[in-house]
Amino acid sequence: MELRRRLTVLAVTIAAAPLALGGCTADRKPGARPAEGQAAAPELTVTPTDRAREVPITAEVGTAVRNGKVTAVRITDDKGAQVAAEPREDGSGWVPKAPLKPRRTYTAEVTATGDSGTTTTRKTTFTTMPKSTKPEITSTLYFAGDRTYGTAMPVTVAFDPPIPKEARDDVQRRLFVKTDPPQPGAWSWVSDGSQAYYRAPDFWRPGTRISVRAGLEGLPIGKDRVGDSDRTATSKIGRQVALEIDNATKQMSVLRDGKVVRRIPVSMGKPSTPTSSGKMVIMEKHDFTTFDTRGSADPYVVDVEDAQRLTWGGEFIHAAPWSVGDQGNTNVSHGCTNVSNEAADWLMGVTQVGDLVTIKGTEVELTEGNGWTAWNVSWDEFVKGSALPVPAGLRPSPSAVPHPGAVAGGSPAPAPSVRGG
Repeated sequence: MELRRRLTVLAVTIAAAPLALGGCTADRKPGARPAEGQAAAPELTVTPTDRAREVPITAEVGTAVRNGKVTAVRITDDKGAQVAAEPREDGSGWVPKAPLKPRRTYTAEVTATGDSGTTTTRKTTFTTMPKSTKPEITSTLYFAGDRTYGTAMPVTVAFDPPIPKEARDDVQRRLFVKTDPPQPGAWSWVSDGSQAYYRAPDFWRPGTRISVRAGLEGLPIGKDRVGDSDRTATSKIGRQVALEIDNATKQMSVLRDGKVVRRIPVSMGKPSTPTSSGKMVIMEKHDFTTFDTRGSADPYVVDVEDAQRLTWGGEFIHAAPWSVGDQGNTNVSHGCTNVSNEAADWLMGVTQVGDLVTIKGTEVELTEGNGWTAWNVSWDEFVKGSALPVPAGLRPSPSAVPHPGAVAGGSPAPAPSVRGG
């Protein structure tokens, strides 16, 4: 917010002089009405203002125009090299594709064209601040590049320490998502500021390419911290797969494109360690892993195969040959969903990180932020978590939405505690 206030204070609105049609027009003050029949020239506001100093490396070239639109922006550094940048969708500015360098001088030349073809060009030169010595907020982007994800995959950015409420709008403005074909969405913050999720009102369409940038390096966050890094990734969405698990029947239904292709007996968490009910997303997949809960109230160490994480707290779907006799009738796990070796191996070839898993009928509800919980609330509740306005017309489709999912592949690698069971 300090950057925003600084740029607002430094911004200068300059009205371009209209085309001179005679001697009397040369003395007309900027902003005065043009003579009858004469087209108004565009009025252009550019930030940072000329000769601004101590500008953060996350600076953007802010542009605002009356009586026209921006038609060209050229940004160069003090060695004459052009800085690649692209416009914001709302036209409020141009964003460099990489952080600017500390202690460097940049020049931005902006041209606006009026409705009649009249142009105005303004140039501003500014100098960035030295590399910050403030402590960094660590950010983690849970969206890797060159992967195929499920149709419920939220773009997730985690923060340590969490982002305070008053700084979330500045951070959110530096989180960018593009989809091809276009399928707009919104960001929403977990209430404690530890995670932000991005999703569309409906599940991603299979085949969609999603490009993400968390452009946080050097971003002033509050009074005493800065962002740590600038991260980018592009991946695609695969075919639709979803899992539905019902505690009443102790059965898992596996759906492709909304049709049940298999039912699998399961054993879930016993009453003292119940499985969470809610809408969660497969977060990571392991051919082999070890659950180690030493130090907890119920310590154990066990090796498991074909494990798929659902929550940060350690709830997985995994092979459990020791509970095959209970699967389909009795809950005996420490919170995980147990299936047979054969079923677990088959699931690993069908599911994808980002597939939706819906569990119902257990003793406890899924808590906010315990996993990627972007789908565990309605769209109306989800958008309440945005730190910036969300377009009113961005709504779920009125038509029935098929079950989400995708084909098998890789996953990002979070490292929370493992409960297992």
